[in-house]
Amino acid sequence: MRRLTLITAILAIIALVGGVAGAADAPIKVGATPVPHAEILEFIKPFLAEVGVDLQIVEFTDYVQPNLALSDGELDANFFQHIPYLETFSADHRLDLAVLVKVHIEPMGLYSHRVDSLEELRDGAVIAIPNDVTNGGRALLLLQDAGLITLRDGVGLQATPLDVTSNPKRLQFRELEAAMLPRVLADVDAAVINTNFALEAGLDPLADSLVIEGAESPYANVVAVRTPDLDREELLKLAEAITRPEVREFIVNKYGGAVVPVF
Repeated sequence: MRRLTLITAILAIIALVGGVAGAADAPIKVGATPVPHAEILEFIKPFLAEVGVDLQIVEFTDYVQPNLALSDGELDANFFQHIPYLETFSADHRLDLAVLVKVHIEPMGLYSHRVDSLEELRDGAVIAIPNDVTNGGRALLLLQDAGLITLRDGVGLQATPLDVTSNPKRLQFRELEAAMLPRVLADVDAAVINTNFALEAGLDPLADSLVIEGAESPYANVVAVRTPDLDREELLKLAEAITRPEVREFIVNKYGGAVVPVF
């Protein structure tokens, strides 16, 4: 009888421990582009494991699928985009997505394999820019800030090549998917490239760019979630983990100013 009681007690303890372990192993899937987003997520995995969250990273190489997958419930969050892009994409596709937390800024830069300075750009030079509305407008604003073109007053982030009112060098614009821009760099005079894609291609944003946005850029990269999930416990833990001082130090040391923390 005592043996039976002891066995029953042991089984109960095993079941209890198993239940606790299972409850502490809550998985969340977060979509991200490889650099720097997935690298930052890899860095915070141990912090999340300490608080019982199993972070599973799903990598994407484009700017369309991560938001669609999040909205469809295939992901719990994503981390790849800045706020204007999230807002524009969500409005255009009628998605109910929201910012969970701001993490960093990736200054957009103009790169070239053919010239070493803006002054060397030839008349009629071909400049590749992102073809999505938000990043395309941002690229044109960078070119305007560099003194290469002038845009129609008030057009802002929605600018397209049709809004160029002054173009002394008669620059030609080739609009391509953002992820493709590093691959065509050898075929154009210059390209405006998002920092994550520049890093993936082995470019050093600070050393290799002809011109780059300043740290005051308003385009903070964020972790996005479905709006009803803003108060979900696992996602709040994700927000806390990704804004720890250790993460700030990791970003500063690893990317040397090419990626700037905003927390």
